Amino acid sequence: MEEKILSFLKETVGEENVTTDLIDMLSYATDASEYTHRPDVAVWPTTTEQVSAIMKMANEEGIPVTPRGAATNLSGLCVPLKGGIVLDLGRMNKILEVSIPDRLTVVQPGVVYMQLDDELAPLGFAFPPDPASGKAATIGGNVATNAGGVKGAKYGTTKDYVMGLEVVLADGRILRTGSRTQKWVSGFDLVHIFVGSEGTLGVITEITLKLSPRPTVTATALATFDKLSDAGRAVTAIMEAGAQPSVLEIVEKNCLRAINQNTDLGLPEVAAILLVETDGATEDQCQTELDKIIGIFKANKAGEVRKAKSAEEAEALWAARKSAFAVIARINNTVEAEDTTVPISKIADLLDFIDEVSKKYNLAIPTVGHAGDGNMHPHFSWDRTNPEETARVQKAKAELYAKAVELGGTLTGEHGIGKGKAPYMHLEHSDVAMDVMRSLKKMFDPKNILNPGKMALEG
Repeated sequence: MEEKILSFLKETVGEENVTTDLIDMLSYATDASEYTHRPDVAVWPTTTEQVSAIMKMANEEGIPVTPRGAATNLSGLCVPLKGGIVLDLGRMNKILEVSIPDRLTVVQPGVVYMQLDDELAPLGFAFPPDPASGKAATIGGNVATNAGGVKGAKYGTTKDYVMGLEVVLADGRILRTGSRTQKWVSGFDLVHIFVGSEGTLGVITEITLKLSPRPTVTATALATFDKLSDAGRAVTAIMEAGAQPSVLEIVEKNCLRAINQNTDLGLPEVAAILLVETDGATEDQCQTELDKIIGIFKANKAGEVRKAKSAEEAEALWAARKSAFAVIARINNTVEAEDTTVPISKIADLLDFIDEVSKKYNLAIPTVGHAGDGNMHPHFSWDRTNPEETARVQKAKAELYAKAVELGGTLTGEHGIGKGKAPYMHLEHSDVAMDVMRSLKKMFDPKNILNPGKMALEG
């Protein structure tokens, strides 16, 4: 990178907030995905004005800029594919305001999810979308990916809580959009154009989030099923009955087998287990809802049903779900979690298809998922040093994506498109839809400097 650019960056944010060291460039070359490409420089801004100055300069010079949070994403969203500047927002990490009367909080993008949750817990409120990476993931990253979590069945995803944004555009202009009110219909909804845009349209520098009262009581149960179709029907029946679990997770047979081979949990090796949690303000409320769901389990041919009688028993029941990724990671030198999502009524169809693909390509694809919203996580585990096996994985993934869309679903429920799923956007989106998205990209970022190479936006 030219010395004049480095000098400008150091003058803007301070020399201590700029690095070109090789070890740093190697770190910033990747995220939690398989992809890698080194940037030329990494910068830690601490104010919106600094971000604005950097973007104005980068736009004038045609330098790519990749915004970055904690880099916990799994699809290559913050890999700087064209080099240039990595804009690490981790030092913009202040909780600026919490207003309980207005039920909102205002935060900078580098605030970690768990940091915010710890701040809100004593106040009896929460920002419910809780990604599995919440101990590290930033709120800015959550917004950029429209992150979800295990509580999506009841509480939705990040988009349901974003009230307002401050965004620095590609040319350095600062856009403030949205409202502090629970309702607003003044003009176009620009807020949600940026939610899930993966850093391709602007750099988010401030976020106003809606808060939700924090449940104080939970109740937990586990049910086993000898047939996937019965487990799928049970999930559908729960939704049809109007029951409202806060969490409803599925763990299928291949994952159960892997857990038993690598732990001493001694789980039943059935076709699937369903784990359910209800929450609320009172014990009676939670138990009544849980008993309703247990009745639905039994009516849909559940085998064993275990109801937790204490917090310790509940934790033991959740051990199967919580141990899944760590166990799967031991199977081979590479593991990648997908997040294809289908209508709830199609969960069993997707799981059956994953089993077929696993056999067809001779691959281990243990699967868990958020059954309450149809978001499945098939885990591809293989030896990346084996080109033939890697080719089989890519073919299996392509078939999985196509099947999810065929079933009325989506390529990704919460991980995002990034680089990994960009070649498959045409499966889900028509030519017209892609033209509209690419037109938006050209309008917001005509020089294509913001996170280039992602989401198939360059056509």
